Amino acid sequence: MENKKNIVLIGMMGAGKSTIAHLLDEKLQDFQYLDIDKEIEKLAQKHIEEIFALQGEAHFRKLEHEMIQKYANYHNQVIATGGGIVENIDNIKLLKKNGIIFYLKASADELLSRVNKTNIRLRPMLKHPNPKQRLKELINKREPFYKMADFEINTEKKELLQIVDEILQKYDATN
Repeated sequence: MENKKNIVLIGMMGAGKSTIAHLLDEKLQDFQYLDIDKEIEKLAQKHIEEIFALQGEAHFRKLEHEMIQKYANYHNQVIATGGGIVENIDNIKLLKKNGIIFYLKASADELLSRVNKTNIRLRPMLKHPNPKQRLKELINKREPFYKMADFEINTEKKELLQIVDEILQKYDATN
């Protein structure tokens, strides 16, 4: 099996990182799906909201960085990251060494709509009196870091498979 660069998905919660990563993994036989948040939960033996509640965001970010350090050197992975992974610039640098980074972008309204369809209570960063305002604050804070991605993919008003095809087209063009 040929060693290929990882496909790394970044973006806000609700951008579709996990869903798109699963679909990419199904299309790419020689790639393996990796969800950084799920790996953190396995390591900590706690759900993310429990980690935030019991040990705080700083501890969660430390675990997140450890996961990136562990997996960034592997090949042939489709990596779904957490929304805040970009807040540590070292994470971006590590992921870029052996990966092509795709920023999945959507508006605050669209993100909130998607998150509300799942379970907003499970989103520690949105435990806020005004979740939409909080989302906008997070987007403004993280956007400069998201822009460090190799490619930006607007996910609004697109079918999932259309997004997958767009990512694969851009990925193939880099190899």
